[in-house]
Amino acid sequence: MKNRLTMPCLATGLFLTTAAQAATDCPDGGVVRFGVEPFETASKLVPIYDKIGALMAKELGCEVKVFITTSYSAEVEAMRAGKLEAGEFSPFSYILAHQLAKAEAVATLADRNGVPNTYTAGIVTWPGSGITTLAQVSGHSFGYSDPASNSGHLFPAYALKKAGIDPDKGVKPLYSGSHTASFEALRNHKVEAAELNSQQIESSKISGIYNPSDFVELWRSGPIPLDPIAVRADLEPAFKARLIKVLQNLDLNSLPEQDQKLMVGAAAGLRMVPITDATYDVIRDVAKTLDIDPSTMK
Repeated sequence: MKNRLTMPCLATGLFLTTAAQAATDCPDGGVVRFGVEPFETASKLVPIYDKIGALMAKELGCEVKVFITTSYSAEVEAMRAGKLEAGEFSPFSYILAHQLAKAEAVATLADRNGVPNTYTAGIVTWPGSGITTLAQVSGHSFGYSDPASNSGHLFPAYALKKAGIDPDKGVKPLYSGSHTASFEALRNHKVEAAELNSQQIESSKISGIYNPSDFVELWRSGPIPLDPIAVRADLEPAFKARLIKVLQNLDLNSLPEQDQKLMVGAAAGLRMVPITDATYDVIRDVAKTLDIDPSTMK
């Protein structure tokens, strides 16, 4: 069943799952609206979040609607407008959501031992581009994903600045809208260099479209905290506590191995564990270095 939010910044709602027995404190006429950032193509993302939504509905006793947002900022705006009760955000868009939309980070993905997963950001080019070092990216076309993306903009921009390159004016930026689109632009030589994070590499391997010899890596970040699951701070207190408990203890090991690999690049034992806002202070520090004010991001 397809659903559509009336708010234009969100794409078509992608599925509806109904708990067998509704709880009495479910918000908005019995519905929990869960937003998901656009970090992967819909054809791969929808089936995974169908299953996650079903798990949430079963534990909550509430109907759950999952919406894939059209951009990182769209998810922030949807929560600010009260159109989402919870959502998965990129680390940087979470900073915006925390500042602008009363979002509170409560959970994140972890391995079987309860250790939160991390990923890396990267900058790559292709053989024959004429670029062999990060400094040589200056003046060339560069593929970012989204202005509010952590690995698709914030960390690559940080790396460029450290290399003495203005991340906006020192390159010819192209914002493709998603990591997948950025990867395709690079793979088809539409840009001379681009961001490429470890999650996109893994999903592209699974799809059979990643060949290491097609790319030259110029820079790779250290470990970055994975996307937080956040709830809206102004939810009714008793329901909010229930929702947080469900999210912090959701066992995703029932997902097919392929789904788990698409989400984090690894399988077996995937689960959600508690996380706090302070985990993302490292992202705030990078934003400060870049002199980025999250409140000005659109």
